Amino acid sequence: MVSYLPESTLPVAELPELDRLDDDERRACLALGIDSVRADDGMDATALAERAAGRLLEQAGRDPGELGALIVVEQRVPGTLLSSAATHLQHLLKAEHALTFSVGGLGCVSVTPALLTARGLLAADPELDEVLVAHGSKPVSPQARYRHPVTVNGDSGQALLIGRDGPVRLLDAVQETNGAYWDLFHVDYRDVRSELWREDCTDPPGYSFRLAIETRNRLAALLRRLLERNGLAQDDVRGFVSQNLSVGSQTFTEESLGLSLLPVCRENLRENGHLGPNDVFLNLRTAMERGALGPGDRVVLINVSPVAAWSLLLVEIGPQEPATP
Repeated sequence: MVSYLPESTLPVAELPELDRLDDDERRACLALGIDSVRADDGMDATALAERAAGRLLEQAGRDPGELGALIVVEQRVPGTLLSSAATHLQHLLKAEHALTFSVGGLGCVSVTPALLTARGLLAADPELDEVLVAHGSKPVSPQARYRHPVTVNGDSGQALLIGRDGPVRLLDAVQETNGAYWDLFHVDYRDVRSELWREDCTDPPGYSFRLAIETRNRLAALLRRLLERNGLAQDDVRGFVSQNLSVGSQTFTEESLGLSLLPVCRENLRENGHLGPNDVFLNLRTAMERGALGPGDRVVLINVSPVAAWSLLLVEIGPQEPATP
């Protein structure tokens, strides 16, 4: 797995939209626990995904022309309608023979159906060796990185190579949704200039209270289900990682589930902000690189989306290959 983070950073205190926020929104934005985000307005989501995917294939010594399948996690906002961002990435990578399509519809949780689909492809086709899963994460507009009252969105690309063996093993996945919240956050874009686009919450009390309570209950039930069907107790899990929405959200997850997240979650939150579906695997990779996780360790990746989707992934760290010089 490879994450690409632009070198340029944008301090949250210098967000272009701060001047348009009212006092309550400004205070909420500055209290998220995010100091800065990675930002490169010269790269779109496809370019970010291509940068990560290209590096991953190079590091793994894979010829893009021999890649069997490419799954692209949908972008928040496509650059154009009708065109295919998925096959655009295929073209940029020169993965001419890869079965290519996109999945999404669940915001941050969309990485889970992408992985489930990759696993299904491998199970269905014994001749298929590997599936590349990629995503580029961008805000709806460079002038709208803040999503009130949730988070600040940064830029990143990520690529995962899913095969029949590797340094991280996906043991299990659980996912649930509640369609009653399908329109809780949306962007009104028709007949609106793109610089005025913003992610609006249609029901702030519903998000802050009702959905929070449901999230606590859903995550607790999903965690019990995930552990029980794998014959594990919570103490058998070496580490828990979550997405990077806010320090309050991470604290809420810890208190709701009676656990402690790995410290890299708060570090990446503070330095990079929210990177959509890319958060959990960035945090996992960072923890592995720093030696916080090693062979045989089991880790649970926790993902929540404001469209009311929840997922937990159970992974096991395997032997690590030597770093490429």
